[in-house]
Amino acid sequence: MRDITAVHQTEYETPPLCVASAPAVIKLLGEHTADSEGIVLAAASSFEMKVAISQRKDASMRFFAADLGERKRASTGTLKYKREDRWSNHVKSIFDYFSRNYDVQVRGVNVTIMGDIPPGLGLGISAAINMATALALRTIYDISIKNEDLALLACNAQSSFMEKPAALYDYLSCIAPGSRALSIIDLRVPRRRAVQFLDEGWSLVLTDSRVPRISAEQELKQRGEDCKKCLKYLSPRGDRTLRDIRMAELDDLMGLLPESVRRRCIHVIEETARVFEAEEALSRQDALSFGRILNKSHASLRNHYEISCPEVDWLVKRSLEIDGILCSRMTGPGFGGCIFSVMRSEALDEYKKRLEEYERIFGFKAQIYETAITGGMKILSN
Repeated sequence: MRDITAVHQTEYETPPLCVASAPAVIKLLGEHTADSEGIVLAAASSFEMKVAISQRKDASMRFFAADLGERKRASTGTLKYKREDRWSNHVKSIFDYFSRNYDVQVRGVNVTIMGDIPPGLGLGISAAINMATALALRTIYDISIKNEDLALLACNAQSSFMEKPAALYDYLSCIAPGSRALSIIDLRVPRRRAVQFLDEGWSLVLTDSRVPRISAEQELKQRGEDCKKCLKYLSPRGDRTLRDIRMAELDDLMGLLPESVRRRCIHVIEETARVFEAEEALSRQDALSFGRILNKSHASLRNHYEISCPEVDWLVKRSLEIDGILCSRMTGPGFGGCIFSVMRSEALDEYKKRLEEYERIFGFKAQIYETAITGGMKILSN
């Protein structure tokens, strides 16, 4: 990846005042429990987005997405969402929030954005841009705010500016403090706590199935509506979420609701329990138990939540036939997209051979991304 400081200097003829970065987030468990005050296990990966900022003497705001070769403009006096501004809306949302909620005078700025996060895999690119921008502004204006509160701020800024809820777990996962520390995001609190990943003999490998993804938004919305139907029966006063429901209560709904609706709720309830079980397994460094939990999660995403597809299921099944691969599971919104595998390094060559077979069968050339579990957001220069 190119040096963002040099790119910023070339673009604006001035060095950046601050450069910050924030990581891509791999959701290992629980991402589809968010609407039920659930709990998510996530990893901050070595893929990242970087944001460089320098100040101007006027009120103009200039944005440069170096990877896309695109430029956008705005003004500090007219910070509004514009559909055509696409990626620059993320940066504008943070500037808008700081200017309205803190005693700072946001001047004109030059902003450069660069990164190496693979797009379209549900790895939280927008959250990484927002967190890097928020961290840079906190540094420039010397604002005293804790990392967890900064994550809440950035998520609220995005949600209000775009008028669409953002995934809080992506933001809180960006503040992971050190190498190989996973994040347990409790969305009821909401707060983050850490649990250590497995020993250094295990690594995370992402595989993009390259399956053209249908519009997942409507399908996921329907699954959310299905869960609400269950809650109308189980919590008529609306004082509980699926996180509070016991499996035995779902048995009472047999015959009252379509079985497909009940299966959605089974996934959410069991997935919430799996996150706690995974945390316990990791605290003991029990790799076999951890792997079984993640494999069960994928089976549930396939059979209960029904957001997988034949190509993704093939990748998961065949990977588990290889010695040295502990577990595999889809991640992200589903209906194509990406899986992650926890494997020993010596298993990677055999896994790559299996992907040749995948291409022959399905006609898609899968893309492998090797990554590491790293610390979260950081200041690179100021």
